[in-house]
Parts: sequence; C-alpha cells; structure tokens
Amino acid sequence: MIGRPDSTTIDGPSGLIEVVLEDPATAPIGLAVIAHPHPQMGGTMDNKVVHTLSKAFVLAGWRAVRFNFRGIGQSEGAWNEGVGEVDDLLAVLAHHRTDPAVQSLPVALAGFSFGGFIAASASARLPQAPSELVLVSPATRYGVPNVPAHTLVVQGEEDDVVSMTSVLDWARPQALPVTVVPGVGHFFHGQLGVLRDRVLRHLRGTAGTSA
Repeated sequence: MIGRPDSTTIDGPSGLIEVVLEDPATAPIGLAVIAHPHPQMGGTMDNKVVHTLSKAFVLAGWRAVRFNFRGIGQSEGAWNEGVGEVDDLLAVLAHHRTDPAVQSLPVALAGFSFGGFIAASASARLPQAPSELVLVSPATRYGVPNVPAHTLVVQGEEDDVVSMTSVLDWARPQALPVTVVPGVGHFFHGQLGVLRDRVLRHLRGTAGTSA
C-alpha cells in the first residue's frame, strides 16, 4: 500500500509552493500534476478526491504531484482569483519536468472542482496539449476553457456545488463526453473507489496512444 510521503517546497511565482510527489512501483511512464478545490472554501492538496486522482495516476504508472495553491499550508503568497493559481500549477509542472526521469515523458494535468478549472486553464497555456487531462466536477462558473477531445470529465449526478446541467452545457458545444456517476454528490462520498477505477481504466486504456 502506498503511504503519504512527506511534503517539500519548491520555488514558485509568489514564494515557496508546498508539494507532495508520489512515484509508482516501477519507472514512471509520465508526469501528472493535480490541482485541488477552491482554497478559500477549505480546498487543499489533502482533499480526498485529489488523493484519489493521485492514487489512480500512480497505479497507472505515472509520477503524481499534488500541491497547495499560494497561501495554503506551507505555500507562500495570497489568493489571486485564479490567475496566480494557474501560474502556480505551471510552476510546479516546470519544476518537476527538469527531473531527467520524467523530462521526456508525457504530461498529464488533473483537477477537482476549482482545480479542474485551473487544470483546464493551464492546459490551454501549454505550447502542446497534455497527453492526459482529467477533470472531476470542473467548476464551470469560473469560465472553464475548451479542452482537448481526449479529456476525461467525471461528474456526480447529484452534485449540488457544480451542477451536472452546467457541466453538460459547457461540454455540449465541444461534443465532449461526460462520465456521470449516478447518485453521487460533489465530494464522491462513499464512491471514491468508483472514481479511482474510472480514472484508472481511462489511463490504462489510453496508455501509449496519446500524442
């Protein structure tokens, strides 16, 4: 069983950023960076959905990095209305891409709720789309940009924070499929295993096929 490694800090655009890195049992096949829910509403990198996303990536063979946005935990700085938080994610990605073990490997971004908005926004700023983009209940109220066609979107049917209707309205013009988990609320209480397995199946099914 994979335990929680100690956190460390790296340099970021507004000071130090607290990160946790988890490696698979074998050499990683890619680098995944995972963003947490809204920092002003209690979101941190220790959120259970974020943990679940990290575990799914690790089980699929990826190096998973989760981090605290500026002003949360040991991360320095202050809330920047989503603008600086995208910069935080990109800084975490850039830092870990310097490791020779992963610098030539595929990149994945993932996020939950507000973190989904941040991951999608960061993806839009990369010179090349990430090989994997996984969004769980992306917070559409912030104006989530269009995403690559291979993006996995997972939504709880009974989400009362990010409504299924709002996610479908965002996805429809893109002809983007949305995986709906019946009877599940925003935090996937009691269904985290279902979420993990869905993400894991997606990652294993697309391994070696993404650009």
